[in-house]
Amino acid sequence: MTRPTALDLPPVDPLPERTQKYFDICQEKLGMVPNVLRAHAFDIAKLDAFTTLYNDLMFGDSALSKLEREMIAVVVSATNRCFYCLTAHGAAVRDLSGDPKLGEMLVMNWRVAPLDVRQSAMLGFAEKVTLASAQVSEGDRQGLRDHGFGDRDIWDIINVAAFYNMSNRVASATDMRPNDEYHVQAR
Repeated sequence: MTRPTALDLPPVDPLPERTQKYFDICQEKLGMVPNVLRAHAFDIAKLDAFTTLYNDLMFGDSALSKLEREMIAVVVSATNRCFYCLTAHGAAVRDLSGDPKLGEMLVMNWRVAPLDVRQSAMLGFAEKVTLASAQVSEGDRQGLRDHGFGDRDIWDIINVAAFYNMSNRVASATDMRPNDEYHVQAR
């Protein structure tokens, strides 16, 4: 098995029982252990922090659908040109939407995708958080409210966008490679 990044950080061996169980669940459900998890496995505390935040943001209680959260991940990753996250989350958008073209449009240029005005407002805001977070104003937040988002929803949009900005930078700077399986999913 190849290294998940350009860094030589071998995983803890053996993995703690709970970590191995988590990896086994990933293998069972996804048919693979995502390389992002393998990359963090050199330090179980870092892996646990990463997975706890990821699982809360992407699967936790939110008025944003799983698809909407994945759409944010793709738009942020496209803006940052993160190969790993575009591949992994593009596959998730294809799978969750049942529309391979939607996944490709979001990867290439989200503005050509057949989105409703609410989704467009959400993705435009996520893009602004990515490009110029210090310039986000009350007018931007009010624009989301005008499209039906509550303050908790805005918090979730910001946090998902921020998480992927961090993840994109780690993945790109370490030359993290997506699992080959992502390239063929939901096509």
